[in-house]
Amino acid sequence: MRRSYATAALPAPEARERRDWETLKTLLPYLLEWKWRVGLALGFLIAAKLANVAVPLVFKQIIDAFTLPKEQAYLLVPLGLLGAYGALRFSTAMFTELREIVFAKVTQRAQRTIALQVFGHLHALSLRFHLERQTGGLTRDIERGTRAVGSLISYTIYSIAPTLVEIALVLGILVTRYDKSFAVITAGILTLYVAFTVSLTNWRTVIRRQANELDSAANVRAIDSLLNYETVKYFNNERWEAERYDEHMKKWERAMVKSQISLSYLNLGQALIIAVGVSLMMWRAAVGVADHSMTVGDIVLVNAYLIQLYMPLNHLGVLYREIRQSLTDIERLFNLMEQHREIQDAPDAKPLAASGPCAVRFEHVGFNYDPKRQVLFDVDFAIPPGQTLAVVGHSGSGKSTLARLLYRFYEVNMGAIRVAGHDIRKLTQASLRAAIGIVPQDTVLFNDTIFYNIQYGRPTAAPEEVVAAARSAHIHDFIESLPDKYETRVGERGLKLSGGEKQRVAIARALLKNPPILIFDEATSALDSKTEKAIQAELEQAAIGRTTLIIAHRLSTVMNADEILVLDNGRVVERGRHRDLLDRGGAYAQMWALQQQQAESTEVAQEAPAPAL
Repeated sequence: MRRSYATAALPAPEARERRDWETLKTLLPYLLEWKWRVGLALGFLIAAKLANVAVPLVFKQIIDAFTLPKEQAYLLVPLGLLGAYGALRFSTAMFTELREIVFAKVTQRAQRTIALQVFGHLHALSLRFHLERQTGGLTRDIERGTRAVGSLISYTIYSIAPTLVEIALVLGILVTRYDKSFAVITAGILTLYVAFTVSLTNWRTVIRRQANELDSAANVRAIDSLLNYETVKYFNNERWEAERYDEHMKKWERAMVKSQISLSYLNLGQALIIAVGVSLMMWRAAVGVADHSMTVGDIVLVNAYLIQLYMPLNHLGVLYREIRQSLTDIERLFNLMEQHREIQDAPDAKPLAASGPCAVRFEHVGFNYDPKRQVLFDVDFAIPPGQTLAVVGHSGSGKSTLARLLYRFYEVNMGAIRVAGHDIRKLTQASLRAAIGIVPQDTVLFNDTIFYNIQYGRPTAAPEEVVAAARSAHIHDFIESLPDKYETRVGERGLKLSGGEKQRVAIARALLKNPPILIFDEATSALDSKTEKAIQAELEQAAIGRTTLIIAHRLSTVMNADEILVLDNGRVVERGRHRDLLDRGGAYAQMWALQQQQAESTEVAQEAPAPAL
């Protein structure tokens, strides 16, 4: 059974560690692209920590200097040690900021590159993936994943790595300058602290992951409801939608409360371990001062090192949790990159050289979206260069599937489709689609201006060409009547325009593209009869000199086609010109008669006088 991406289960715990390493290995090349910046940043990191570790050493000398005679202390402390103390403090800040300045471009470029690759890959995935996706969960995963890239790099380079360097330096100083018991206590406390933090954070990660899954599920529910705003209003189901959304939010609330309580347990345990460690170290230092093996400056030094170590370690649980969460979010992002591209260019694919009309041929094509239900059976026809072929039939007969196959949104299961004599599976998808223009049955526009949506057919087109295309689609006068004219925004999915207005924008967009192959998929289905007749002449004019496939339900729009196919349950049952098909008295003639009766009934109803009040 095919599983939806948005509900795909995460790996089992034992597989998580392997997945984390795989994620890190996948991320590494994006960082190594800037080797010199990474190396320089690490150099500044080490320099900053060396300066930071040297600060307590100088501070110790300042404290010990006060035990000297008054005259010597007055000369040594201000002139030498205080200057060194201030210089080291400034050096720590300077090298830290230099590290961030050098590394900033690495982080941002990695985020940008990964986001761009994911965006491009999503566009390269098949139509099947996008029909099955859940937009809310998908966008949330992309958002969290790209943000997690920056977070992971920041946490590791700016927090974890400096802390590890500082721990190594402090332990080295304690071993070389003092009794080994100081290093043993410090190492033991650190080990206990890290083990406790990691074990409890792993437990919390499961809770946090559940909260994120519930957050995505709630977002899916909210986005789906908002996208279908009008449907919600039509059926007065605002309360129903709110209750369904609240069901997800209740589960999310419980998960987040559990997560917060577990965080308190983690913080209490960490505080207890640190308190024990500080007490042991200060007791050992106090004993050293009492037996004169250590000075007052030494006890200050040990205390300063403890503060320097435990302050960043106090956030280790948060850092570790965020790193694990970032790895999880990045993994989900990279999982998108691993989604199989159902339609791919063949290794030897060639671009389609289409400078003029191209012949289109369906050779005994069979196709199914699902193995249990076949949609097309042995469909065979040809459209000579520059001619028009129309496909008619009842809803569900497979008409629109022909356009999707020609665009290569899906691969045929049997037979082949040829354009200009080439099997489209041997052509690059970009060149194939560049040669085809379409007016789809369901027109969806970008939430931008009318000008932008028309110009989208050919983004390099001049404004005069956009206006000419709008005139050909009989929408220019309507646009000029609007307050903002061509700069009018059409709203989400073009919902500020009527169905007919959207379809005329789609026609203008296709005409502007000016391709050698045109597809009209119910191109006038949302237009009134008067506008349809006006635009039909323009469509027929646009089809001159182009290879045209018309998919239609209204037979009046295909009367002048060079050939008409009648499709029924995925099979071609009739073919010929309009007059020939009427003379045969078959399926086409029956459809024509039925539509003529419906048209006459509509005209009679419109002409009937209104009833007296």
